[in-house]
Parts: sequence; C-alpha cells; structure tokens
Amino acid sequence: MVEPEGPERPGRPEQPDDVTLEAIRAAAEILRGVVVRTPLLPFGRPDDGDPFGRTRVWLKPESLQPIGAFKLRGAYFNIATLSAERRAAGVVAHSSGNHAQGVARAARLLGVRAVIVMPSDAPRIKVERVREDGAEIVFVGPSSEERAERAAEMARVEGLSLVDPYDDAATITGQGTVGLEIVEQLGGIEGIGRAGGSTGGQGERPAGEAPFTVLVPVGGGGIAAGVAVAVKSLRPDAVVIGVEPALAADARDSLARGEIVTWTPEEMARTIADGQRTTSIGLIPFALFRRHLDAIVTVGEGEIARAMVRASREARLVLEPSGATTLAAWLFHGDELPAKGRVVCILSGGNVDPARYDELLARGVAAGG
Repeated sequence: MVEPEGPERPGRPEQPDDVTLEAIRAAAEILRGVVVRTPLLPFGRPDDGDPFGRTRVWLKPESLQPIGAFKLRGAYFNIATLSAERRAAGVVAHSSGNHAQGVARAARLLGVRAVIVMPSDAPRIKVERVREDGAEIVFVGPSSEERAERAAEMARVEGLSLVDPYDDAATITGQGTVGLEIVEQLGGIEGIGRAGGSTGGQGERPAGEAPFTVLVPVGGGGIAAGVAVAVKSLRPDAVVIGVEPALAADARDSLARGEIVTWTPEEMARTIADGQRTTSIGLIPFALFRRHLDAIVTVGEGEIARAMVRASREARLVLEPSGATTLAAWLFHGDELPAKGRVVCILSGGNVDPARYDELLARGVAAGG
C-alpha cells in the first residue's frame, strides 16, 4: 500500500480535467496490494488456428475483488487521498450496495469512521457485509435522490466527507485503474509468441491486430468514465461502449439529447440490475462520456438473466445482474459492436443473495439459457 504524501493531498482529483492517465496511474500505486489485479479470462471458442487457444472475447471479473465488486478501487483511493484532518472527521456515502461495501472496507483499512446511507430495499447480503466492516447504516427510501440528499445533509451537519459513488473525480480516477489493467493485460495476450514476449510498449497495438473494444456497465457512470479515460489515453483507436439495462437507459438518453436526463425511481425499479438503478448519471461522468465514450448499448431483462447462466456454466463465475450486463451485450447484441478485434467485458460484481441468484438463474434458463 502506497500512501500519498503531504497533509492536504495536493494531487487529489477534483474536476473532470483532473481525471487523467497520470492520475489513474498514481491511483494504481495507492491501490497496489489493496485491490486484486483481476485477470482477463478467455470466453468462448478459441480463434481458428490460434496455437495458444486465444479467444476473441475476454472477461474482466471484478466480482473477484475482496468485496465482490470494483467499487473498492474508487472508495479506497478517494478516502486515502483526503487530508488527515478530513479523514479524522469521518466519511459518509450513499449506495444501494457495492459502493457501500467499498467505502466500509476502505474506511476499516484506513481506520476511518464511515456512515452509509442505504435504501430500504438494498440486497440483504450487501447490508450484512457493510455491517461486518464496522460501518454505521442509515436507511432511507428507494430513491437515489433521497439517499444523496440524506448523505449531503449528514456531511453538512456532522462535518463528514462525502465519498460520492460516481460523481466525484477521485472516485472515478480509482475506478479507472480497471481500464489501465485491461490495456496492459491485452498487450501481454497479444504478445504471446512474439520476440521478447511483449508488444514493445504499453498500449502499443501489434502490427495487424484490429483495435479492441471494452464493454463497461453504466449506472451512475463512474467506472465507465474512468475506464474510458484510461483506455482512450493509452489506445485512442480502441472502442469503449457503455452497457445499460433497457429499463434503466438514462445515460443513453442523456447522450442522445446532449443533456443529463433523469428517469424516475419507479422506472428504474423495473430492472433486475439493482446496481444500475441510478436515476441519472453524474455531471462529471457525463462530461467525460461526451469526450471519450463511443456508444451505449442496452440489454433486456431476459438477456441479463441468460448471461448470468452462461457466466455460471461456461466461466464458473457468480455474477449479480449488473455484473452480467456487458456479457449480455456481447452474447445478444453483437451486431451493435465492432466486427473485428478483441472484446473485453467488465463484469462489475457478484454480490447477490443466494435465493435471488437461484431465482434469476431459473429465469435465465427459462428464457433460453
């Protein structure tokens, strides 16, 4: 673990322009040893004639992180780069589950008090794990706006630092380390069998290889924004596509209109992907999307459940619905993706109640598996 120097953390990202490749690389150093450098796992049939059995599609299972989701990256980096005075006062966050777990674990590791505002319908497994890490929980209604307002109020009244789940440059920078890893790992995959065993430079595209595509889930937009910055900075020719449930496609609508569009909590509640029920994307993610994100693909509820089944059967991975949306995009929306080049599906998490998981698998099987 590398701790930033200086009491005021002068390098802490605060604005969209602060989310840079250099900042993401610095975050990777701070996160070293705290988060898992999740692997790229081959998925599907090997490419015809490939002597190493390489496939076109690769899975990046952030479900294998210590808290079962990518959120530890942004939460830890955010809290670690607060000033000593602000950390001593404690932090507050609002989340339906995975960010809550990330903040709770990061606060525990850093010795910081944490208060988490969670919806009353949050998955039980996520609530239990937040408590296990010693965080205090305040329950509110299902609306993401209500959670955000309560957390902001507690920050004002109690002097806590707000660790926003997505509309925060420091959080986004931490999540961007996923993209940094993908570019480095793909370079190693393409370098197999070549002289020296590498591509010759980080982010350099081997001769004859088509640009790769990264599929990243979109909820509030934090991971998609960070990954897009990291990937596009290293490989401008790469394609980064966000994936949303069709029943929670506010980011798609926002990019189409050129302004942030808000969906109602009732509309968002229809999707099984509880981690993507945010009623609107953040201001900072929206600004970064417009610069770096190539497109949005939406997936259906049955497709998400079917992707969970395929992940379980073919990759031996337990995914929550939000974690399966990118795989659903690959499996069922290939005509909306580039025709050539490697494809990486970021699987954002695997925190799902066992009974609910069994129910969703059964739904996926009934829909065609």
